[in-house]
Amino acid sequence: MRNVLFCLLAACSHATTSTTSTTSVTPVSPSPHLAPAMAKLGFMRGVWRGPASGVMPTGQHYEVTQTERMGPMLGGDIVVIEGRGYRKDGTTGFNAFAVVSYNPQRDKYELRSYAQGYSGTFDLDLTADGYVWQVPIAQDAVIRYTATVKNNHWREVGEYVAAGKPPMKSFEMNLDRVGETDWPLGTPVQ
Repeated sequence: MRNVLFCLLAACSHATTSTTSTTSVTPVSPSPHLAPAMAKLGFMRGVWRGPASGVMPTGQHYEVTQTERMGPMLGGDIVVIEGRGYRKDGTTGFNAFAVVSYNPQRDKYELRSYAQGYSGTFDLDLTADGYVWQVPIAQDAVIRYTATVKNNHWREVGEYVAAGKPPMKSFEMNLDRVGETDWPLGTPVQ
């Protein structure tokens, strides 16, 4: 019985690996009208890691080791991002996915974000050394994220901003660029 199970597992493993190809795939070309705007996001690409902390809506404080990986898709017409925050015990305390694109009709970058069961599309405004984006949470309140990316260091601060009140910090991460990634491209399925 053990040998039959081993043979079945080996056959499944062989069937799975034999359908993937290691041949080279011609890269997708970027759309010429989007390429200049998307090239400005090159500072985001790679793998990042560092400490992050914040306050949950319940008032509970948290700390995680935050990782981010970012790479181009569709020939560079979009940038995809996955963020993961790991607790001290190694479990995932936070996981998010986002797509950044450029809308030439609006002359704006758009961030489509998915996290913790929520999603939305938000304007992403580039600054001289990073970006700013906001999530509306009430009629006169937003959570504003401000990122500074310099010398392979990425600092992002989230603040609760309500009309007539000083901003209150709700999140901060300080990441260092730790390398390149072929994610999400890797080797496409053929």
